[in-house]
Amino acid sequence: MSAAAAQPSVLVSHATPIQKKRVLKRILDLAIAAPLALASAPFVGFWALWIKTVSPGPALFLQEREGKAGKRIVVYKLRTMHQDAGQLLLKYLEANPEEKANWLRHYKLKKDPRIVSGIGWFLRRYSLDELPQLWNVLKGDMSLVGPRPFPEYHLNSFPAEFRSLRSSVMPGVTGLWQVSTRSDGDLKVQESEDTYYIRNWSLWLDIYILLRTVQTMIMPNGAY
Repeated sequence: MSAAAAQPSVLVSHATPIQKKRVLKRILDLAIAAPLALASAPFVGFWALWIKTVSPGPALFLQEREGKAGKRIVVYKLRTMHQDAGQLLLKYLEANPEEKANWLRHYKLKKDPRIVSGIGWFLRRYSLDELPQLWNVLKGDMSLVGPRPFPEYHLNSFPAEFRSLRSSVMPGVTGLWQVSTRSDGDLKVQESEDTYYIRNWSLWLDIYILLRTVQTMIMPNGAY
């Protein structure tokens, strides 16, 4: 046997346990994300047309966020908010100061003025606006399971040590926090859940979270 033919087996045999686990995680990501992305494409297309019909602007929302090792990635979502969402939020918080403390604890609002009525609430309640992120998974920017790629203002509310821990793994479409408390979990809960996931990660934990994600989408308690 030639040296070139023997090379792959040598590489596999010298792979560390962590490297092998990462390969298995990537295989799981592709095995689920590829068929799911194709199967959901017609529905995503329909919802995109619905968004365009009721709200001016693009149907997809693209935002740069922090990925693994601090890499900047563009995250895809179906747009569920109005184009002037930032201004609407500021006006709402000024008119409702009692909601400002809640916003700073969760970065979520039960009565969010930014959300497009009808389709926006529907997509967010069942987390269907996240489906375009399956393409992020296929590109290798994200994993199916991992800490959510938060906006910069959200990340800045966490301690530097935790931010560093988060950036040591790939962000996910779903995560432990999403299947436990969802929007009811404040920043402390988010930090606790993500820390536990990162420090105790296993393929079986990913499979458990994926199964719980399906259950959570069917029974969306704490989603808004």
